[in-house]
Amino acid sequence: MSDLDLSCIIPVYNEAGNIADVVAEVRAALEGVVAYEIVFVDDGSDDGTAGEIDAEATVHDVVRVVRHVTRGGKSRALINGAKAARGRFMATMDGDGQDDPINIVKMWKALCESGQPEDKLLVCGWRRARKDSFWRRFVSRIANRVRRWFLDDDTPDTACGLKLMNREAFLDLPRFENMHRYFPVLFARRGHRVISVPVIHRPRNKGVSKYGTLDRLWAGIWDLLGVMWILKRMRYSEVTEEKD
Repeated sequence: MSDLDLSCIIPVYNEAGNIADVVAEVRAALEGVVAYEIVFVDDGSDDGTAGEIDAEATVHDVVRVVRHVTRGGKSRALINGAKAARGRFMATMDGDGQDDPINIVKMWKALCESGQPEDKLLVCGWRRARKDSFWRRFVSRIANRVRRWFLDDDTPDTACGLKLMNREAFLDLPRFENMHRYFPVLFARRGHRVISVPVIHRPRNKGVSKYGTLDRLWAGIWDLLGVMWILKRMRYSEVTEEKD
C-alpha cells in the first residue's frame, strides 16, 4: 500500500517547452502540503515532450510517466494515469501552463474542509476569469448551457481541466471517449456531491491548442446523446453489510 495522499495526473501531447515549468510549479505548490506524485501521461507526442519528461523524472523522484504509443485522447490518458497512480486521491490538470498548480492546494483544502465524506466528493475548478480567446469562451459558454439543459448539470465550468477526486471512485465510473467532459454528472449519478472552486487561469505562452471548435462540436453532440443514455442505465447498490 502506498502512503501517498495525492497523484497529480497531467495528460500531455506535444507540450515540449512546458514540462519543466509545470513540474517546478507543481512541486512549489504541493511540497510540504501533501504527500504527492506527478504522473505525466504522454499521449503519443512526436516532439521533444518525452525527452523533457524523462529529464525531469531523472532529477525528481516524484515525477513518473505513462506513455501511449499512439494518441488515445484525454480521457484515455486520465484512465491510464489513474491506473498507474499510487495516491488515494487524484488531481487532474492540463500540461499547457494555463492551469496554476496553486489551485490544487485550494481545492485540496476545500476537499478536507467540506464536511462531506472525502471519498464522496468531486471538486471542480471554475475559471471565472478565463484567459482564452473570445470564440473559445463563447463556444464553452454555449456548451455549458446545453449540458445544463439536457443533463440538469449546474456545474459552471465542466471543461476546466482542474479536478480533484477519489481515485478508486473515478476508476469505478463507466469509461468512454471524452468522459472527462462529463465528470460532474457521472459522479453525481454515483451519489457524490460536486462542488466548484474559483481558480486562476492563465493565457497559453508556449505551444498551440490541440482542439478545434468544429471537431469538438460534432463529437459533443454524440457524447451528449451517449451520456444521456448512460445516466439512464447507471445503477449502483451500496454495500451495507458483508458476510463471509
